[in-house]
Amino acid sequence: MATHYLEFEKPIADLEAKIEELGLLSATSGSFETEIEGLRKKAEQLRKKTYADLDPWMKTQVARHPQRPHFVDYVAGLFTDFVELRGDRQFGDDQAIIGGLARFKDRPVVVMGHEKGHDTATRLTHNFGMARPEGYRKAVRLMDLAERFGLPVLSFVDTAGAYPGLGAEERGQAEAIARSTERCLTLGVPSIAIVTGEGGSGGAIAIAAAGRVLMLEHSIYSVISPEGAAGILWRDGARARDAAMAMRITAPDLLDLKIIDRIVPEPVGGAHADRETTLANVGDALSEELQAMDGLSPAELRARRAERFYAIGRLG
Repeated sequence: MATHYLEFEKPIADLEAKIEELGLLSATSGSFETEIEGLRKKAEQLRKKTYADLDPWMKTQVARHPQRPHFVDYVAGLFTDFVELRGDRQFGDDQAIIGGLARFKDRPVVVMGHEKGHDTATRLTHNFGMARPEGYRKAVRLMDLAERFGLPVLSFVDTAGAYPGLGAEERGQAEAIARSTERCLTLGVPSIAIVTGEGGSGGAIAIAAAGRVLMLEHSIYSVISPEGAAGILWRDGARARDAAMAMRITAPDLLDLKIIDRIVPEPVGGAHADRETTLANVGDALSEELQAMDGLSPAELRARRAERFYAIGRLG
């Protein structure tokens, strides 16, 4: 797969193009290893500097990167014996949210998450990760199953928001999101949510109201997209950058506001630059968080979750 460079990564792209060009010349016109090695070091230093200084709008672009690991990648890399469960038992199956039973480090769990797709065909199949009511009702069904059998729930959040189409509204989109959020909050089993890309509005919180909420380092989590906020505040979606800078949507901001509990580091260059390291970091964080909840009773889990969310916005 060809590397997709973001706008602010163009200087890095130029250096890597020169490295590739010299590599081709080396095959026909002698060795350029010294020059290539120097350019590689320069590109790596530039990548480190660039990613150390990302502003919120740059992080928004990284969070939306098309080559960022998606839910199916986390399932394939972190879980075994995954058995997908489909349908909401009312209307149909929504592939914007995928979920089922699996083993995580040999421990049975219920896992679910938004799936955006990786090419045109799969993006259409998964509706770009924007779930309809059936997706949230499927999530409730999965959480009911988890509670029935005493299984932890692991949720992977990556959506621009719930699908706003007419059919979704006619089938009760708001009610479905509210019921899913409510079920998250009332679970008597350990629950962990991790925002791996975009955490957009109610479409995200419907499966993210967990006992512990994590975010990948360059992901975002917000009540509305920067473009949406710019459209409301200034009636100009082109001012999305201004909105992103003001909204405090990045992981460090949200940790400071106590909206999330932990930041999971990404490799230099973002999750898309080194998927294996990203998956390993996420797996380690989930394992540590699960172990910390071992031995807690259903009542303790509910009480801790309630206290966690009641504390958001508290002054003093």
